[in-house]
Amino acid sequence: MSNVLSLAPLFRQSVGFDRFNDLFESALRNGESGSSYPPYNVEKHGDDQYRIVIAAAGFREEDLELQVERGVLTVAGGKRERDEQSVTYLHQGIAQRGFKLSFRLADHIEVRNAGLANGLLSVDLVRIVPEEAKVKRIPINGQQTLQS
Repeated sequence: MSNVLSLAPLFRQSVGFDRFNDLFESALRNGESGSSYPPYNVEKHGDDQYRIVIAAAGFREEDLELQVERGVLTVAGGKRERDEQSVTYLHQGIAQRGFKLSFRLADHIEVRNAGLANGLLSVDLVRIVPEEAKVKRIPINGQQTLQS
């Protein structure tokens, strides 16, 4: 029995992430190392619209940092300083440890907006293809004439 995971059927359906393979490989690597914090979704909302939703419970806007560098979106959450009140937790199930997630963006994918609501950080992405990169339809003429 083979332990090889074939993602080929998924590649046929990828539209926005041309390097979808990298996204899955990094997710598999993170899963192997035991790091699945924080959980996140990658959603498709149209032909050219995507959203990454990250569960950021317990984080405030000032605790989070987003940046794009060389086609990689990095989302980092820093550990918050303790409040002046001393709190003794009988059970602490809400993790507030720091994290860093990286997403490789396909060509022409731009970050449009980011928002934090109800403990979910939403990052909206849009694919904007420039005119020179779009497919051009070439008309076929019935007769071809050479001019000298």
